[in-house]
Amino acid sequence: MKEFVISTLKSETAVLVGLISQTETDEQVKENLDELEFLAETAGLTTLRRFTQKLDLPNSTTFVGKGKLEEIASYIEEHEVGVIIFDDELSPKQIRNIELALKIKVIDRTGLILDIFATRAQTAHAKTQVELAQYQYMLPRLTRLWTHLERQRGGVGMRGPGETQLETDRRIVLDKIARLKEQLRDIDKQKTVQRKNRGKMVRVALVGYTNVGKSTLMNVLSKTDLFAENKLFATLDTTVRKVVIHNLPFLLSDTVGFIRKLPTQLVESFKSTLDEVREADLLVHVVDISHPNFEEQIQVVQQTLKEILDGEDKPSILVFNKIDAFTFVLKEEDDLTPMTKENISLEQLRQTWMAQAGPDCLFVSAKDMRGMDMLKSLLYERVKQIHVERYPYNDFLFQDYNDVLQEDTE
Repeated sequence: MKEFVISTLKSETAVLVGLISQTETDEQVKENLDELEFLAETAGLTTLRRFTQKLDLPNSTTFVGKGKLEEIASYIEEHEVGVIIFDDELSPKQIRNIELALKIKVIDRTGLILDIFATRAQTAHAKTQVELAQYQYMLPRLTRLWTHLERQRGGVGMRGPGETQLETDRRIVLDKIARLKEQLRDIDKQKTVQRKNRGKMVRVALVGYTNVGKSTLMNVLSKTDLFAENKLFATLDTTVRKVVIHNLPFLLSDTVGFIRKLPTQLVESFKSTLDEVREADLLVHVVDISHPNFEEQIQVVQQTLKEILDGEDKPSILVFNKIDAFTFVLKEEDDLTPMTKENISLEQLRQTWMAQAGPDCLFVSAKDMRGMDMLKSLLYERVKQIHVERYPYNDFLFQDYNDVLQEDTE
């Protein structure tokens, strides 16, 4: 589906736009734009400047106010800007009006994420999912500029009397959406058979915000070499590996990372991929402890999981990763200001979160292996507990953990 991919973003420069509403603080908007800039960087863009405006609600025609739009236009005229990116989803009307006013390519957060997914998709399954999401996103945004679609459908009986080009394009897109959904249903059937063929092994799923180190953790635990990169959405396809810890085998899956304002089209298209989360016996929630806004990321993941699992409560382990990258500013002895996440030590943070989450909370570094033995031990105990409940007469599971002298490899 090359004509729908929002490509040609690479090597371009961009400006970012965000709104400060009554429900958001300046700091929250800054963090949102930090993430948007990271998304732009992942797509190959260089951000030149950010624009923000305080508005209760987005302007229905241009998203920002007239004065702010003029300010952005002046900056674009003075600099070589290739694209303007908005941190919220734009309506077709807003995109059209902004493009007319600025004479520049306009995309929103959803469009940017879809572009990244399109470049990251490797397997037929992921490509089909992304293609479907792109068509669903583009459908309400069709204009008369889409005349190239006419060549893809023609012949006697294919055009109704007096039908406009826009109606023709819409029918073509709807047909493609229907075909893609049918392809996904066929792929999903194959995936379901594959999951059934795995037998009754305990299944553990790595979940978390994007770019928290899930793939690196997967590599360490499964002793494999999966693709891992310091960019958003480095992993799209769910990868499943057999892991053996102290004679106890289980299946470990690495799932696509979550993000705030995740496009609804992607959530819908990737439902089959997220089946690994639904069918898991145990979730390992991985958190990037070095991220300044990790607490909000935890909330985003928990809310997304609640939607995916329809409120089902699954057993989980909370793993704070990247302790090797954790930094803090030491307070002076006479400093009476309240403790914040900027000046709290790792040990103090460890005590806080372990007190909240109890024994199912660990601090590790998949990079330098700190805490990994503790994680393996905890996984062993949790998987063993699930396995014993499922197979109460399996004798080997009742061996004492300390008596197991050799760790098996895959």
